[in-house]
Formats: sequence, structure tokens, C-alpha cells
Amino acid sequence: MNDKKELVKVQEAGSWDEALEKEPWVAPLVDIYETDDNFYLVASMPGVSKENVKVKLEDGSLVMMGRIDYKTATNRKYVLQENEIGNYYRKFNVADSIDSSRIDARFEYGQLVVTLPKHERIKPKTIEIN
Repeated sequence: MNDKKELVKVQEAGSWDEALEKEPWVAPLVDIYETDDNFYLVASMPGVSKENVKVKLEDGSLVMMGRIDYKTATNRKYVLQENEIGNYYRKFNVADSIDSSRIDARFEYGQLVVTLPKHERIKPKTIEIN
């Protein structure tokens, strides 16, 4: 029982850096697909609000984070618990084929959708035959 109280206390830490050090983190499930113009990365983050999602590009990597209400999640009286309780964290290398200046992200219905535009040089081209 003491462990549960300690974990709840940890959630009250305010900053993202502090949370990274003190709170539990799990990898969200991710789908990646492509079209002719873009790659799309879709990360499932149930229990996260839009205000608690962070996406950043650093040192050639895309970092995604989402914070849940850990105090509420750990204090529930579960009848069945199949999901691991924790915040979400995942990091991906961004290839040179991605135009990192045009990366876009949106959060809808518990899913983070990141659009990774392809550089023009790698898009399929139709060559006209004369």
C-alpha cells in the first residue's frame, strides 16, 4: 500500500523533465503508413488530453510524449486491468528523406497523428514519353 501512495506523490511533480525522471513511462502502440507525399505516424495514447501531449524534433529524432492523470489511474478499483499504467514516450529517428521543416502534428480521439512530408527528391515522378 505504501508503494501506491509514493507513486501518487510522484505524479504531482510539475515539469516534463521531472516527470521523465520520476514517473513510469510506456511505449504507445504506433502505426506508420505512407502516401506518395507523406509518411504518417499514428500513436495511441488513451487517457491523455491534448494539453498533455508534447512532440519535439531534436538531434535528428522525433520524440513523442503524453502524460496521463497518474493519480486517478492508480487509485481506481480495477476489476480487470490489462493496460499498463504509465505516461507515454516514444522516440524515432527521422530519415534524410523527410522534410523536417514541414512536420505537422495533431491530437484527436486519443491518437497523436504526425505528418512527415517527403522531400521532393524522393517522391514518385511520372516521366512523360515523347
